[in-house]
Amino acid sequence: MTVDYVPAISRWIHLLAGVMWLGLLYYFNFVQVAALKAAQADGSAGAIMKHIAPRALFYFRWSAVVTWLAGAALLGANFGNAFMLRPSHAVIGIGAWLGTVMLINVWFVIWPCQKKLIGLVDASEDEKGKARRTAYVVSRINVVLSFPMLFFMAAGAHGAIYFG
Repeated sequence: MTVDYVPAISRWIHLLAGVMWLGLLYYFNFVQVAALKAAQADGSAGAIMKHIAPRALFYFRWSAVVTWLAGAALLGANFGNAFMLRPSHAVIGIGAWLGTVMLINVWFVIWPCQKKLIGLVDASEDEKGKARRTAYVVSRINVVLSFPMLFFMAAGAHGAIYFG
């Protein structure tokens, strides 16, 4: 018996990076947004934005990439079948597409906005206000997308009861 380690290692990397990605997504949306509002009211938001947010955003965006790459490795030769939503891989393909949209949102919408908010990119107060709103809305969209994404990812491996 030969053991193919690539799927086993990919599955663990996908799982661990995915937990980190979604954990940080939920942290930002359910904890940090409210905490920043309170911290701004009492003048202590600077430490969060200077020390916590940049580190959390680093792990957030790179765990998204690692999750996606490990998922692609897991799909292996079935990558095209999943992304073309062929019947044999449509369920996992829907999850993969949702994860792809979320990854694009992280890197091409949320991160450019956050760079303005944490001071990595110069921005006027008006630009920061727009960036804050855009990051907030798109991050909330990712939270909403995460629920069906998790369902379809799990259903791809365990969904015979629902999808045959």
